[in-house]
Amino acid sequence: MKFENKVCVITGGALGIGRCLTQEFARLGAKVAFVDMDEKAGKENLELIRSAGGEALFFHGDIAEEQTLRDFVQEVVSTYGKVDYLINNACLSKGGILSACSYADFNYVLQVGVTAPYFLSLLLLPHFNAGASIVNIASTRAFQSQADTESYTAAKGGISALTHALAASLAGRVRVNAISPGWIDTGAYHDPTYTPNFDPADLLQHPVKRIGHPLDIVRAVMFLCSEENSFINGQNLIVDGGMTKLMIYHGDQGWSYKPENADK
Repeated sequence: MKFENKVCVITGGALGIGRCLTQEFARLGAKVAFVDMDEKAGKENLELIRSAGGEALFFHGDIAEEQTLRDFVQEVVSTYGKVDYLINNACLSKGGILSACSYADFNYVLQVGVTAPYFLSLLLLPHFNAGASIVNIASTRAFQSQADTESYTAAKGGISALTHALAASLAGRVRVNAISPGWIDTGAYHDPTYTPNFDPADLLQHPVKRIGHPLDIVRAVMFLCSEENSFINGQNLIVDGGMTKLMIYHGDQGWSYKPENADK
């Protein structure tokens, strides 16, 4: 896949999967514009990209705010003109009902995880090149949950639905797909001295016998962005090592379920 001189816009690009996305697209010749509210990490990543010979633009701001989105798009367009890819990666969690996630906090997560991707798509629509692609980073948590995750889960469910809605609306203009990561170990893209330390069971519960790496998501994003795969539209690609397809019951695979409140 070739990305030379393509313009790639990424939200939440300072750390984690976003940092890996920015660095890999830049490494393959794309011009990367990313936004993040972590100014220190964003500037650090910008320097890492440029020191490796890549071209990038970093915009500091909170994408929950409309003006941040407008200002970011204005800077992207004034710098690069047209855009080829929009990768809506940014999201966060504010907990859920068991931790009394507030009205404001719940809506803040939705603003970052659903409203911002919609509005960026709207603002960038006049500036997309032919063959452009939007890739939304959803999550397997859109389909299954742990307790007290309502804010994040709702946002990921929302962006999953937004994906097929945008694909229908933008048919013939921009392809829109999503990726739902499972367990991805982003430690190395937060701390360069990071060393993984997993229990063997963490690996074995994945049918591929390992935990995901940010590059697993990056390669999937690039696959969906590539015009060679232009017949793929409105889809949600699950990248989780098969974990969500593995059914395990109590007493199966040496696993036992011991709920804390079973005797109460």
